Amino acid sequence: MRFQLTDDQRALRAGMRELLGRCFGREALRAAVDAPGLIDRTLWRTLGEAGFFALRLPEADGGVGLGPAEAVLAFEEAGRALLPGPLVATHLAAGSVPGAATGETVVAAVDGALVEWLDAADVVRGEAAGAVPVRSVDPLTPLHRVPGGDATDPVADLLGAAEQLGTATRVCELAVQHARTREQFGRPIGAFQAVKHLCADLLVRAETARAAVYAAAVTADPADIAAARLLADEAAVRGARDCLQVHGGMGFTWEADVHLHLKRAWVRSQRGRGSTCRAELLAERLVA
Repeated sequence: MRFQLTDDQRALRAGMRELLGRCFGREALRAAVDAPGLIDRTLWRTLGEAGFFALRLPEADGGVGLGPAEAVLAFEEAGRALLPGPLVATHLAAGSVPGAATGETVVAAVDGALVEWLDAADVVRGEAAGAVPVRSVDPLTPLHRVPGGDATDPVADLLGAAEQLGTATRVCELAVQHARTREQFGRPIGAFQAVKHLCADLLVRAETARAAVYAAAVTADPADIAAARLLADEAAVRGARDCLQVHGGMGFTWEADVHLHLKRAWVRSQRGRGSTCRAELLAERLVA
């Protein structure tokens, strides 16, 4: 079976990229790094006006009336842009928390041991008693640790996979761009076989994850979603590490974005029930 995006889906993805490029470009990203823990309420309302949080909400309830496939495309672009904030939690709350759909209300969710943006949220879904702040490797994602934690909604897992796919795609682009322009010994470093292999591996992992994430958005099967999330986590984390290797020492500096992608990918990979639970779900399905 061949999965092809419709013209409307391509337009949605292009429109989301254009919106984020205008409202959350590189200068805004750097400003967010310099002001950790703060939600840009103007940006949040802009996302609400664009229908980002209400994509899957029925039109009768004031939403856009689209499905998981379209939400995946939007969240992929958000991941690609390193958009900060509890995007998944607010999106999932659009039909039940007043103001979430329009971006007026920021929602955090207790869906695992680690909770993102707890202090900045207007509404917290789940039991956050006993939450303790922990140091986050990602300057754009403040974290709290809570005892226990509710089970992750499969849709949350799917949207998290889409965000990771966005990072995997972006770090592949950054690695190829750097390999084409950075020269050593009078030649672009992309001409060297070792760098070629790194870039090829980046692309293969990203496209494998893309196929799995898009398919899971169509089937909505929990096992498919678990597989997609595992592949997307690997594509994002390993991809960012390989991209950093292509950049060399420059990749560790604040001037380069790749280390921000790596740190965000690390944090996202710990969101929800974790890779072990997802692997166990797949194992149970295979045994059955």
